[in-house]
Amino acid sequence: MTATNTEAPAPPRPPDRRPGGTGSTRDHGTLTDAARWAVLAASVVLGVLITTLAWGWSAIAAGAVSAVLYLIGIYTLSRVVEGHRHAVDRTVTGVVTTMFLIALLPLVSVVWEVASMGISRFDAEFFTWSMRGVMGEGGGAYHAIMGTLIITGLTTLISVPIGIFAAIYLVEYGNRNALSKGLTFFVDVMTGIPSIVAGLFAIALFTLFFGPGVRMGIIGAVALTVLMIPVVVRSTEEMLRLVPNELREASYALGVPKWLTISKVVLPTAIAGIATGVTLAIARVIGETAPLLVTVGTTDSMNLNPFDGRMQTLPIFAYYSYATPGIPKEPYFERMWAAALTLILIVMALNLAARLISTFFAPKTGR
Repeated sequence: MTATNTEAPAPPRPPDRRPGGTGSTRDHGTLTDAARWAVLAASVVLGVLITTLAWGWSAIAAGAVSAVLYLIGIYTLSRVVEGHRHAVDRTVTGVVTTMFLIALLPLVSVVWEVASMGISRFDAEFFTWSMRGVMGEGGGAYHAIMGTLIITGLTTLISVPIGIFAAIYLVEYGNRNALSKGLTFFVDVMTGIPSIVAGLFAIALFTLFFGPGVRMGIIGAVALTVLMIPVVVRSTEEMLRLVPNELREASYALGVPKWLTISKVVLPTAIAGIATGVTLAIARVIGETAPLLVTVGTTDSMNLNPFDGRMQTLPIFAYYSYATPGIPKEPYFERMWAAALTLILIVMALNLAARLISTFFAPKTGR
């Protein structure tokens, strides 16, 4: 008797797909970081030379030509060294990076322009003096800074509780009923209304009670509230929907009531995203000009009472410094740029505060 060989045949080797082979997906090699940086450096140098010789020096043109040369160079080199698949991947990565830098360019340009123009008036007088009795040089925006902080603080105090509770109702209690659908519809509509409409609504509302010509800080806060609430509702709603239902069900299984589950489980889990959304909403309204023009007005004096008389804010201060400068114009323009820089720094401080809140109050997943 002869033994029967029951051993399974070996699987066929994959075809070699390398150039010169029969189709293996293995690559020739890998580009080093030094090679990629060398391609980038050579592209920049060639881009500057070509642009300068053809059209004269232009940073934008040189950057565009350098980007095109880099994409061509990195694809060609990667195709030779690594193969077609890696070459396409590196080219797409280069395109995405280029688009990111293009999107970043306006932001960097604005920050640089405002900082370079406004830093000259960043002195003690600008932050401690008002414009009362000041003509020409000197003076400051202390009254405008305090007005902005007071009105924005009132707006936040009104908008954040309303927006968060509305979002909680939509996510936890609404169940797609008629009221939740109507609330969602009106939130979407309010998100896109022009800011001047909010100002006109607020001034018309207070005119019914105080008569025509009334200007107060609280009216501006109400106008900004109309703009801020939809942003808070939408961002908070999205963050609450990201909380896993398993957390709610585990809490209900232990006999915890719904309101306590929301306050002790759902909200702490979503607090990081909610804080970020609130910060974005504050940044959305802190620089509004049109609603405050018709609701708060302008003044050169200090007024810390939002329920009595006109108040000054940084956007209005910057606007009037540019629109109606005195003679000479330079001091007014310097104060305008300094006010704009102050606004940017306030927004940056708000974002930093949101990051700190997210860090310290977000749920800890590690042991």
